[in-house]
Amino acid sequence: MTQQFEHFKPVALNHASRLLNHGPTVLVTSAHAGRRNIMAAAWSMPVEFTPPRVAVVIDKNTFSRELIAASGVFAVCIPGAAAADLAYAVGTSSGREGDKFERFGIAARPGGLTGAPLLSSACVAWLECRLIPERHVEDAYDTCFAEVLAAAADERVFSDGHWSFREDNADLHTLHHLGAGHFARASAMIKAKALP
Repeated sequence: MTQQFEHFKPVALNHASRLLNHGPTVLVTSAHAGRRNIMAAAWSMPVEFTPPRVAVVIDKNTFSRELIAASGVFAVCIPGAAAADLAYAVGTSSGREGDKFERFGIAARPGGLTGAPLLSSACVAWLECRLIPERHVEDAYDTCFAEVLAAAADERVFSDGHWSFREDNADLHTLHHLGAGHFARASAMIKAKALP
């Protein structure tokens, strides 16, 4: 039994979340009163099926959080592997210092339901979201809960409700942030077999 755990070493608690969090990196876009922003977020997840709801961790002190609080909406854009440099750039700079869309040459259009910027390149999917006000949560935590109002995905990598990661669409595979600017690309899909 001890031999089975010989390679396990303690992980510092400030890195413990990285053991769970290698889901897709997302780019959160927001806009209000002529101002807009884009930021990278590594912590997002679905929380309800019907209606579809998500949770995204967005620091209370960010420019994005300010725009989201004012507008009540945002978009979650899921970048493909080819956008790793862009994801890192928008995740390590502040929108308070200038428009990151202009700075990094990001093409976007307003979402049809929310007006939040939707990326026309670099992303493989997007969700338009309406913030669900949860004052007791928002005041204490950085987590934002939202209802998904609309969604779309690139059919070359997502169709019939499933991701399809293949060698011929590697640039479209989702990105997974591992910390300190390191990303992994989703790949090598495995089909599970039923156990006897």
